[in-house]
Amino acid sequence: MKLSDVESHMKKAVESTQRSFNTIRTGRANASLLDRVSVEYYGTPTPLKSLANINTPDASTITIQPYDKSSLNLIEKAISLSDIGLTPNNDGSTIRLNIPPLTSDRRKEFVKLAAKFAEEGRVSVRNNRRDGVDAVRKQEKNHEIPEDEAKDLQDKIQKLTDKYIDQIDKLLAEKEKDIMTV
Repeated sequence: MKLSDVESHMKKAVESTQRSFNTIRTGRANASLLDRVSVEYYGTPTPLKSLANINTPDASTITIQPYDKSSLNLIEKAISLSDIGLTPNNDGSTIRLNIPPLTSDRRKEFVKLAAKFAEEGRVSVRNNRRDGVDAVRKQEKNHEIPEDEAKDLQDKIQKLTDKYIDQIDKLLAEKEKDIMTV
């Protein structure tokens, strides 16, 4: 396993954490809230964003305009059954989602959820570190690389780990600030 592979996996863990953060409501309308919603369309679970045009006309409303009008009720049902906690309003051609202001208790719940996503990201980065260090030790044991080079690689892997965990911490602080801002 090369150092660039380890770094690539760590970057992916940070990006995944960022995507998870985007699915958390902050009190403002954001189309990425619907990223995890999938619609049972012709017997196949399909991401909502590939079935409809999603817009945010103002800070408290999301509009969903299906490309196929016959999927309107399916989309409405999928949103109702999802864990986003919003009630869809169907006017026959468009679905509107009104984003209510968050209570302080709900904000605290979302901060905890963000912390959980961040911890999952950190664990992923640390797992990548472990895999990288194990690969280096294996190479050293098989006499493929000298001991001092193995030490250097392990130090570099640790520096990458620190860098990406720091990035996740910064993303978490940013998201917490975003959630707690009224």
